[in-house]
Amino acid sequence: MRSKFVRTLLAIVATLSLTIPAVGSANAIQETPSALAMTGDALIARPALLAMTVVGSVVYLVSLPFSALGGNAGEAADVLVVGPAKATFVRCLGCSMSGRKLEKVTEQEES
Repeated sequence: MRSKFVRTLLAIVATLSLTIPAVGSANAIQETPSALAMTGDALIARPALLAMTVVGSVVYLVSLPFSALGGNAGEAADVLVVGPAKATFVRCLGCSMSGRKLEKVTEQEES
């Protein structure tokens, strides 16, 4: 029973990792996500992205000797580790693009 659950969970994670769009640039985000988007992001997308970050880190470490010999270790790190990590930890909850949400700063006049 547990084996079937683990296989199903791995299939879901694999499916989500293939359907999540590529990470964009880290510009300021001007989105207003709904409560449903935030809930789905917190319960489904973030755990899947965290799993992708861990798996990408393992794949990067295994492939590091080959990518170092090929001269693209930095590019491999960006794609396999940094991209998923930014999507996991630097994206506002419910937003579809990576980056920090733009905060409105208002200046108060001093009297």
